[in-house]
Amino acid sequence: MAQRTVLVVLFDQVQSLDVTGPVEVFAGAERHTPGTYRIGTASLDGARVRTSSGLTVVPDRSLADVPDPDTLVVPGGQGTRSPDPRLTDWLRAHGPRVRRLVSVCTGAALLAGAGLLDGRRATTHWAYCDRLAREHPAVEVDPDPIYVRDGHVATSAGVTSGIDLALALVEEDLGRDTALTIARHLVVFLRRPGNQAQFSAQLSAQTARREPLRELQQWITEHPGADLGVETLAARAGLSPRHFARAFRAETGTTPGRYVDRVRLEHARRLLEDTGDGVEQVSRASGYGTPEAMRRAFVKALGTSPAEYRRRFRPAPAH
Repeated sequence: MAQRTVLVVLFDQVQSLDVTGPVEVFAGAERHTPGTYRIGTASLDGARVRTSSGLTVVPDRSLADVPDPDTLVVPGGQGTRSPDPRLTDWLRAHGPRVRRLVSVCTGAALLAGAGLLDGRRATTHWAYCDRLAREHPAVEVDPDPIYVRDGHVATSAGVTSGIDLALALVEEDLGRDTALTIARHLVVFLRRPGNQAQFSAQLSAQTARREPLRELQQWITEHPGADLGVETLAARAGLSPRHFARAFRAETGTTPGRYVDRVRLEHARRLLEDTGDGVEQVSRASGYGTPEAMRRAFVKALGTSPAEYRRRFRPAPAH
């Protein structure tokens, strides 16, 4: 197997975890299977950089001196807000020539500034999705997934999602067993598919201001298998169904039905990942009633069946 080169771009005010997270994953793969990856870092002029947390990082070499890598990783950080034009020019010239072009967090802004995301679907940290979409209308920004792959370009959300994406790339290159070994070593889970939401159901919705609705949100999360119809929930909140539906949406930013759907999907995914319960048992516990109803919900939301989801994202038992 030919050794793959991984190059991480460095610049002043880079987010240190955006750099070290993916580097640790690829370095772990190299330790596990020697000769698979050669990892390097480079900055403009080869100068050392100061990260946004104050750490100083010394790159291996200058960007002008590196050959095009197999995988180019562009991290995020405060330095993406006003990048050096020379960095943008370098990315514009070299980005299309690599096999895989990867951004972590707000590194997507650097790729977009170089025109490398035009016409592509992409994501970034949830707090910067609106800005990315506003400043680069040619990019189809999806704020929900933890990472998105579109052709040879992959973009990821917040810092830890860079680890998820790097693990997915290692799995693609070297197989699931190797990626699982690295995940265990780093004490992270090889279980988060790219289209997993950046937030849980509770975090993705606003917390209701009024106590009855706020308590009801928590109750829904704790009882996904219960009757969660609007009439039932309205009665628990002491409101008429129409008033309840209107108030819930006004205070949480989503409808009761959509909130329930997210809670049930999230609960079912956790059971499939963490337990050996059968699909029928999981469907009942999660409020779907039947395996077919759960299968339809999974296919609609995740593009895969519950059985396939479990096969792909449940960690293999340690030996």
